[in-house]
Amino acid sequence: MTGPGDPPEGTPNGAPGGGEDEYRSVVFDESFVRAARLQEFSADERLGEHHSPAVRTRHAWMRLGGSRQAVLLVLLIVLAFGTAVYMGIRHPYKTPETVRAQPLRSAVVPLAPAGAVPGATPADLFAHSPAANYRIGAAGINLPAVVRTEHFSDGQIVSALTIAKDYLVRSSLDPGTLTGRSVRPVRLLLDTGQLDQFDRSLARPDDNGRDAATGWLVRFDPQQTRLADRSVRVNGTLAASELSPDALDVTADYTFVYAVRPAPGAPHTGPGQGVGKPTPGAASLVTVRREVHFRLSRENLNDHRLEVVQSSLQAGPLACSSRPADALRPLFAGQHAGQDRPTGTDPYARDRANPSLCGELASSAQPKPSHPLR
Repeated sequence: MTGPGDPPEGTPNGAPGGGEDEYRSVVFDESFVRAARLQEFSADERLGEHHSPAVRTRHAWMRLGGSRQAVLLVLLIVLAFGTAVYMGIRHPYKTPETVRAQPLRSAVVPLAPAGAVPGATPADLFAHSPAANYRIGAAGINLPAVVRTEHFSDGQIVSALTIAKDYLVRSSLDPGTLTGRSVRPVRLLLDTGQLDQFDRSLARPDDNGRDAATGWLVRFDPQQTRLADRSVRVNGTLAASELSPDALDVTADYTFVYAVRPAPGAPHTGPGQGVGKPTPGAASLVTVRREVHFRLSRENLNDHRLEVVQSSLQAGPLACSSRPADALRPLFAGQHAGQDRPTGTDPYARDRANPSLCGELASSAQPKPSHPLR
């Protein structure tokens, strides 16, 4: 008679009765069963699929649980996305600051003649003046030999010089600019950061070193002055150098010589308009020297614009009290400055922070026409 724990047929294969003790240490707990790679199909599954094996393999992902894997995948995606956004906002590299355009600093100095202004025809005046061998118009503004710098190529330097030349032509030679009819051609070449100052200088000119219209361009008062000859004589130099890895400095030093005559019906008496009546039918010369510093960033090169950083203008013959901040009002043939000449400057007088300057026009700078008109 078998014991209560033996199988009905007795111990298989004649195994000793103590066989169950041999496997008593093997415990098939729930985790062991779930980890089994083989899983028996149910009766319904076996009936529905006659040709399928009685067991199926349980994959590792099924053992872990599909729902937990999905949650883990979503968490990884969210973490990766959040990290990317954070690094995009708080990247360790500083965004380079945009360099703001510098305001123009300018000085306009009238040059008063020692005697009467010579008068003649424009051709006679030019031929017997220091400008006799000057070229005419834009042909007098030549680009220098170009040498590349450490951070700028030959082509970029040529581009900077070309923009500076365009500015000189539009601001010193264009008839519309000279007669006060147009300022747009000059404005289009300026860095956008200087446009407010430019507009303010043209609308409310002031001799304060910042807001003189003649610091930006050459123009004559159309109520008093007409061009006697549009062929302006020009001579000077252009030079370019590297200011920084991101900017070029272009300097221009040019002398422009204009032939002018009085505007019809214009009054020529009063402060700043000289002494004496202009010689009828005679033209006279006005000499303007412009020394200008330009700054051109890489963005300026792409946009065909520039910054006018510093401008110094000397013009004569003018009366010292002519107030040339808005426009030039030259003395005409037969006129002289009278007592409106340069006076001593008192460095102790601080009643005006930016006193107007005035110089004397050397007699050698005046033409000596062969057929003067008096």
